[in-house]
Amino acid sequence: MSWLTWRPRAPFEWTVALRFLREGRLQTLFIIAGVAVGVGVIVFMSALLAGLQGNFIQRVLSAQAHIQLLPPRAVTRPLLAAGADQRVAATVQPPQQRVRTVDQWRSVREQVQQLPQVRVVTPVAAGSALVLRGTASKAVSVSGIEPESYFRIVDLSDKIVRGSARLSSSDVLIGTELASDLAVDVGDKLRLSAASGAVMVFNISGVFDLGNKGANERSVFVPLRGAQSLLGLSGQVTSLEVTVRDVYAAEEVAQRIAADTGVEADSWIKASAQFFSAISAQTTANRAIRFFVGLSVAFGIASVLVVVVVQKSREIGILRAMGISQGQVMRVFLLQGGLLACGGGLAGCAIGGLALVAWQQFARNADGTPLFPLSFDPMLYLVALLVATVTGLLAAYAPARRAARLDPVVAIRG
Repeated sequence: MSWLTWRPRAPFEWTVALRFLREGRLQTLFIIAGVAVGVGVIVFMSALLAGLQGNFIQRVLSAQAHIQLLPPRAVTRPLLAAGADQRVAATVQPPQQRVRTVDQWRSVREQVQQLPQVRVVTPVAAGSALVLRGTASKAVSVSGIEPESYFRIVDLSDKIVRGSARLSSSDVLIGTELASDLAVDVGDKLRLSAASGAVMVFNISGVFDLGNKGANERSVFVPLRGAQSLLGLSGQVTSLEVTVRDVYAAEEVAQRIAADTGVEADSWIKASAQFFSAISAQTTANRAIRFFVGLSVAFGIASVLVVVVVQKSREIGILRAMGISQGQVMRVFLLQGGLLACGGGLAGCAIGGLALVAWQQFARNADGTPLFPLSFDPMLYLVALLVATVTGLLAAYAPARRAARLDPVVAIRG
């Protein structure tokens, strides 16, 4: 036979498996449709919840650091008499209130920055002050920052509605509500007075909107050195703001930082415990949905293949009598399960993708923008297809084993 006329022959198991699937077209179509719906639900729900969680995290953490490093808290201890375990004072009073600063903050910053999980570390000198404008005054929270590093944590330049995010030695950034209350705008002068008695005049370079009325009323940003002079901190800072590469690992990183440096480290997970619990509950619900959908797909494939085994008992018996091994019979039904699951998985990925496109097209805010961005991650589709195929193979194992154990004589007589 010439090589020009030679055609490759499909393996025996593939030929029989495809024949069984073609002969039961209606069953094949129904199970593929069932798998497709299940995989489509998994893809759609996974992408939807991932986008929802990402949106929540972005909204919560876009205006704050993942970890805040603070000085150790002062501990009040009773005064004891010398050589006796007795209190000298009848009552224990806390020490006089003062601004706490991070001791040797530059070395702490350098040490924390060396951790592989940490992205940015920036100092902040924060305190209370009064804004004076004519006869009006308003209490505000002053934050002295280094713009180059702080803007990598909280991108104020993206929240500026008027002016710019420039922060030179005499500039100040204020919120929209504070600007409205004081009737000031970009280019006006603003006088700040601190409890230390220091008074400084700044030039308004930008007006921002943090998306929160309270924050816009009381937040004021000035250069780090200006805040240190105003608050009487003499080169000290009140906190170090830290962002990490994995936001869900913030608490672990915070505990390591506290153990290594001795400072108090509060992560966003600890500070927003209820919010993190809600996110965890969503993740658990998503996993439960995927598990039960996958389980229903597995039972569907298994039930169809059990019926096929019963229907094809005589054919299986004849094949076994012709010398076909038990392993080959098993592979026939495993191939059917894998092909059903893979075909349904491909259709399900398409259904899930179309559902996501439709959601992004029709689910919109009042201003016409999408409710939240959805990411079309190719890895999600690949994993969904792989899981569906493996589920199909596992579901086909029991029917395949039953078919392989059929006695040829009994099967042919039946």
